[in-house]
Amino acid sequence: MQRIRTDEAATRVGERVKLAGWMHNWRDMGQFGFLILRDGAGTFQAVLYKAEEMEKLKGLQYETVLQIEGVVAEEPRAPGGVELHDCQVTVISPVLEPLPFEINKKELKPGLDVFLDNAPVGLRHLRKRALFRISAEIMAGFREYLMQQGFVEIQTPKIVGSATESGANVFALDYFGRPAYLAQSPQFYKQIMVGVFERVFEIGPVFRAEKHNTARHTNEYVSLDIEMGFIQDHTDVMAMLTGVLRHIFNRLTQVCPRELELLKVKVPNIGQTIPALRLPDAQELIFKRYGEDCRGEPDLAPQHEEWLCEYAAQELGSELLFITHYPTSKRPFYAMPDDEDPTLTKSFDLLFRGCEVVTGGQRIHRYEQLLENARKWGINPEDIAGYLQAFKFGMPPHGGFGMGLERLLMQLTGLKNLREATLFPRDLTRVAP
Repeated sequence: MQRIRTDEAATRVGERVKLAGWMHNWRDMGQFGFLILRDGAGTFQAVLYKAEEMEKLKGLQYETVLQIEGVVAEEPRAPGGVELHDCQVTVISPVLEPLPFEINKKELKPGLDVFLDNAPVGLRHLRKRALFRISAEIMAGFREYLMQQGFVEIQTPKIVGSATESGANVFALDYFGRPAYLAQSPQFYKQIMVGVFERVFEIGPVFRAEKHNTARHTNEYVSLDIEMGFIQDHTDVMAMLTGVLRHIFNRLTQVCPRELELLKVKVPNIGQTIPALRLPDAQELIFKRYGEDCRGEPDLAPQHEEWLCEYAAQELGSELLFITHYPTSKRPFYAMPDDEDPTLTKSFDLLFRGCEVVTGGQRIHRYEQLLENARKWGINPEDIAGYLQAFKFGMPPHGGFGMGLERLLMQLTGLKNLREATLFPRDLTRVAP
C-alpha cells in the first residue's frame, strides 16, 4: 500500500490508507485513545481501540515517528470531519526522552534564545511551520512574477576578491593563502548581467559583518534582488517592485489561507501605485507633525520610519511608503545623482509597517562617470576592474533593488525580532545550530 499524506486522506473516505509522520499528540482514554499524527502537509486524527495497538505507544514521547494503516471514516466531531479507524500502528523511530519544550500546544512558551538553541525541534511547531511556508511562498511569488516579466534567474558568487563595495563591514576569509570576502550583496554581478540578459534576478544569501545587536539586524540574510535595463529612471524600478509585491501578496492569499489564518496575518492590499515622498519632504513632515527636527540628516532613524508609516496609513490609506532621493553621501558610488540636485540620488527605500524592507534605485551607466565616482569614494579602480569592464563596453540606463526576505516576513506577520523570521539566525553571538 502506497503512503499518502494527511491532506489527501479526507478524499479517501471508506478506503484503507497508509499514513506516516510524527506523534503530535496522544490521549489515552483507557478503552480507546486519540492519536494526532503530523506530517509535512498537516495533521490527522486516528482512533485506537485495540489494546495491542495502544500498547505500542506506551513509554514513547511526542515526536516518535509512526506509520499508521487504517480506514478513513466520516466523524463530524473529528478535526476536518474525518478520522482513521481500525488502525494498525508501526513504530519507525521511537523517541524516549522528553522534548526541550512542548511543541504541540497552540503557543510556544520558551524565550527566543531557548527556542533558537533547540530550533531543530522547535521549528516543527505548527505556527513556525506556517511562518516558513509563507516565507517559501514569498520566494515563489517573487520568482513567478519576474519570470512573467522576462527576467532571467542568476546565481552570483558569494566569495569575492574585493571588499570595496560598501566599506569594511565584510567577513574576511583565507582563500588558498590570499584574502577573500563573503559577498555583501550581488550588486556588481547583477549589474554586469544586465549587459547579458537585460533583466535579471537572484534569491540568495548575503553577509554583513556589522556589529548590530538589534531586533532588525542579523549578519546573514536572504536577499531578493533584481536589476533591469533600459529604464527611464528609478520610478520604473519602483513600479516593478510594486508589481512584485502585489503579486506576492495575492499569491499568499490564494495558496496560504490556512497559514495566514493561523498566524492572524493581515495581508496588505496594494493599489496601482504606492505613495512616495522625497526624503527632504518626509523630514519636513516629521518636523511639522511630530515635532522632531531631523531635517538635513542623511538617513531616517527607526522612529522616523514608524512615524512615516503611521502618517501613510492614516492620511494616504497605505501600509507601504516609498522614500526617495537619499543624499549622495549616504548611497554607494554607483548611485545615479538626481538631475536637478546632484547632492541627492535617484534612489529609494520602501517602508512597510514601520520598517525599511527594500532599498533600490537607478545606477550610473556611463563608464567615465562611474570611474570618476569610484575614485571620489576612495575606491581603487583596479580592485573593481571586472565590474568596470561591463561599463567600458556599453551599458544601458538601469536600476534595481534588494529586498530582505526576513524583514518582509517579519513586518508581514507582526513579529518583533528578525531572528523569529529567520530559520537559523546568524548574529554577533550565534553560529549554531
